[in-house]
Amino acid sequence: MKNISLIAMVLLYVAAGVNHFVNPEPYIAIMPPWLPYHKALVVISGVCEILLGLLLLFRQTRAFAAWALITLLIAVFPANIQMLINYRNTNDPLLWVAILRLPVQGLLIWWAYGFTGKSNSGTLLSRTAVE
Repeated sequence: MKNISLIAMVLLYVAAGVNHFVNPEPYIAIMPPWLPYHKALVVISGVCEILLGLLLLFRQTRAFAAWALITLLIAVFPANIQMLINYRNTNDPLLWVAILRLPVQGLLIWWAYGFTGKSNSGTLLSRTAVE
């Protein structure tokens, strides 16, 4: 089950990161106005998601990647708040999605935290696969 969870997390972050390049407009639209360089930050966060997602695959880098993803999820939280503000101000019918995203960030952090410990070091790509 842990392997399925790990593969799902890898696919989620790689796909989300790729989407930053394929469809950057929604990410740019939720950037808080007080942050500079919106396009650059969207690119950087996309690269981070792809790279960190892939680093989860390897036992040697899994804990680092999980902690870095937790940090990234905290760093992008203001964009989720901005999305909520934007949707509320425009009476967007998808306001419920913006509201739901806030606790989902906590679930994503909890999920990533599950891969920060030593108990996860042997899952998926074991010693024989990556050493």
